[in-house]
Amino acid sequence: MRGNPGDGILLTDISNPSGSSGPSTSSQDSSAPSGLVEHFFRHEYGRLVAILTRKVGARHVDSVEDAVQTALMTALTSWVAKGLPEDPGAWLYRVAHNHLIGALRNNAGRLRILEAAANELTVAADHPASPRFDDEVPDDLLRMLFVCCDEAIPRDSRLVLALKTLCGFSTAEIALRLFLSEANVLKRLGRAREHLREVPPDFNSLPLQALQSRLASVHVVLYLLFNEGYLSAQSDRTVRREMCDEAIRLTTLLALHPVGATPETFALLALMHFHGARLTSRLDGMGGLLLLKEQDRSLWDQDQMRLGAEWLQKAASGETFTRFHAEAGIAAEHAFAPSFAQTRWKEIADLYAMLDRIAPSPLNAMNRAVAIAEWQGPEAGLALLKAIEPPPWLLGYYLWDAVLGELHRRAGHNEEARRYIERALASAPTDAERELLRRRLASLESL
Repeated sequence: MRGNPGDGILLTDISNPSGSSGPSTSSQDSSAPSGLVEHFFRHEYGRLVAILTRKVGARHVDSVEDAVQTALMTALTSWVAKGLPEDPGAWLYRVAHNHLIGALRNNAGRLRILEAAANELTVAADHPASPRFDDEVPDDLLRMLFVCCDEAIPRDSRLVLALKTLCGFSTAEIALRLFLSEANVLKRLGRAREHLREVPPDFNSLPLQALQSRLASVHVVLYLLFNEGYLSAQSDRTVRREMCDEAIRLTTLLALHPVGATPETFALLALMHFHGARLTSRLDGMGGLLLLKEQDRSLWDQDQMRLGAEWLQKAASGETFTRFHAEAGIAAEHAFAPSFAQTRWKEIADLYAMLDRIAPSPLNAMNRAVAIAEWQGPEAGLALLKAIEPPPWLLGYYLWDAVLGELHRRAGHNEEARRYIERALASAPTDAERELLRRRLASLESL
């Protein structure tokens, strides 16, 4: 991963971490059938894929995904016409299960797999919301993440497979997160699935050594899952709390298991809690993004901030210092600053410098430049950015243009600011970010 922006010091609290309750971020009514289909797509899609894949084997993941998608589309039609079933989750599982059995029956070569799995599938259909906690990794979805993170699959292809198959990301969302073209995403997805078909893993008994060697890739997937919830690539949904909650749930499971109980996991979980504590304050009443200095800090979840501090303290054991430690430290500085004006910008700039040494990325330097601009003024931040030779993929990234535009605006370079902000506006992925950039342009017009 080339890296995601740090937190909260750009135009707004829009830059992603490394990867609750509050106001709704969707115009959909979650009690309506269409709202529940969206809800279950994000909450249950990956879980259903993981449970069914465990029954029939990872080589049949394409058939499993087709079955789950069919169940969701059937729900959209059936629930609108007939109303919601008593247990929507169980209903989705049964429809997906029945469709999968039908698909496997149509392939004689899969008949023995079907016969071996049918009884277990039928029993599991009665308890779709209660995954087993057996073998090395508790929870089917978390174990399936380890399956997807096979080192024999190229790194970006692993991430594409996990994000698409288990996290329900669209091709466009994955392309944005990994700085790939959509065509490249599809190629990598096809290669990863082909590997699973040719070298199917034993889903229930991955050896301990394999789990440990795949842990870093699992961290990245969980990090990106939280990122998508924290600042969504969906045009009309800026914050997707359910994805943040699921990332925290899975990372907590990982942190509580001997395989995942490492300082890096603890730091990642601390990072998620610090950012999760501030989700409620990130949007205004109309769903627009709020600048960090505009946010009502009384809305920040103090209990979740304490959890972040506890996990960060646990992450400090030993001599390990990872990118997640640096990013959690940055998030903690924001979380515990008494006010925006009293934020310790020098410490944040220093942490970004440490982060860039651990995980070099021009995005880390970009965020450091913004921290320096808050500490020493916009010209100091611009001087650092001018020293960077951005790679081609960064030149087309909207946040790069947005940061340059904002720093030029603060420095009084109105023409440069207008040029960069207009470029950022042309490529910003969400309505809320585009509206924020329009506000910035309007502020220039008034000068």
